[in-house]
Order: sequence, then C-alpha cells, then structure tokens
Amino acid sequence: MTEQTISVMVVDDHPIWRDGVARDLAEHGFEVRATAPDAPSAVRIARTVRPDVVLMDLNLGETSGVVATGEITAAVPETRVLVLSASGAQSDVLEAVKAGASGYLVKSASAAELVDAVRRTAEGVPVFTAGLAGLVLGEYRRMAEAPAGTPEPPRLTERETDVLRLVAKGLTARQIAERLVLSHRTVENHVQSTLRKLQLHNRVELARYAIEHGLDQ
Repeated sequence: MTEQTISVMVVDDHPIWRDGVARDLAEHGFEVRATAPDAPSAVRIARTVRPDVVLMDLNLGETSGVVATGEITAAVPETRVLVLSASGAQSDVLEAVKAGASGYLVKSASAAELVDAVRRTAEGVPVFTAGLAGLVLGEYRRMAEAPAGTPEPPRLTERETDVLRLVAKGLTARQIAERLVLSHRTVENHVQSTLRKLQLHNRVELARYAIEHGLDQ
C-alpha cells in the first residue's frame, strides 16, 4: 500500500485543528474521504466511507473517542483507528487500545511524524508516541502473567462507577442525570459503555452486578 492509495478520516471537535490535519494529509498524497466533529457522526460516516485509517481525538464532548473507536472497529473491521490526542495519560492510552485503537499519537507530534504514523497504521504496524509503547506492552505482559483462572476485572472509569452505583439504587437515567449534573444522553452513553465492559445485556443485569459487588451501599 502506498501513501497515494491510503484513505483517511479525521475526527476532532476543533474545526481549525481538524481542517489543518486534513489539509496536511491531503498535501502529502493521502485521500481524505471525510472529517467529523463528534463521535456519533464519526461512526456513521466511517460505516459509509470505510477509510483505511481514522485519526481519532478522544475528547469529543458527550460521547468519547474511546466509544467511537470501539464502535468503528466493530462495524468496519478493515478500518484502523489511530488516536491523535492531547492527552498522554496512561488510562486514556490503555482505554483506547482496549477499545481497538491500532496506535496512539499525542498532538505534539510533528507533521512528518503524523504522516509516517498514518502510513504505518495503514500497513498494520502499531504506532505509539515514544514512551507509550512500553506502557501498553507492560500492561499486556501483566495481563498475560496473571494467574490462570483469574480473569482481568473490568476497568470502569470513575464516572461509569458513579452511574453504576445509582443504577443499583434504582434511579432512572433522567434521575441520575439530575443527580450527577449530566445530560440524559451522557448517562445513557455511560450505561452502554459499562454494559459492554461487563458483558451484560440490560439494566437489570447491571443492577444485579452492582448489588453483588456492594456498589449499592
């Protein structure tokens, strides 16, 4: 695969940054098939244009880039996601990789590094900003060395745990939104994300899980 045949989509909620990255990639011979300002439109557009690589920001408002990454890689397996984020936090990197991201680049990367990263991602090569590759490998090594029969417990975010506690208390999504000062849609996104991580099917199973783990106290 050559640069001239690599198709990309750029997802970022900042229009100046989004358009600038798209322009830089086009100038280097990539086919920019689409851009998107948020997670829902990114998933919808990716299903239609099916780019080789999606450049994904993580901070996209109500629905995170991690959620969008998981939905895109599930719906369009041939599309690879390269996270391009301002954050280099360990939790963000690991969550993105677990959601299906092929690589992770921080926004301080140069244009040359970005071009090379997109090319290598399209070729199936994992690409990480210096220092982050060791972090990911260390996590996978730790998981591989865990005692047999001891599954890795699901890792919920602090906000997902807050929502889960209130689900266990029987609150509706609207009541939870009012309690946590969130939008109804954001609460539903957290519920769906938690269901996926825990491999559960509905709110009843979610409440049972929370009660069994003492989260209703």
